[in-house]
Amino acid sequence: MFFFGLGKLLYVIILITNSIAVLSDDRFLARIGWGRVQSEPAFGTTYDSTSVKAKTINLISSVRTVMRVPLIAINIIIIVYELILG
Repeated sequence: MFFFGLGKLLYVIILITNSIAVLSDDRFLARIGWGRVQSEPAFGTTYDSTSVKAKTINLISSVRTVMRVPLIAINIIIIVYELILG
């Protein structure tokens, strides 16, 4: 019975990764101030790269860059699996 829950957990992880990968910088992230391109800090201030927001922006950017091609293959495998075994 334990292994039946792992399949659903895998689906949830794939769906969350898909949702991160399809976020648009122009349409969504820039509107809430989480765009990759930030304005230059004013004189005397520095950009805090250790904040949770900066780390989250870097994580989103990394997932979008690294997982784009593997997600296509993983999604195709899951779709074929669901079509064949339902």
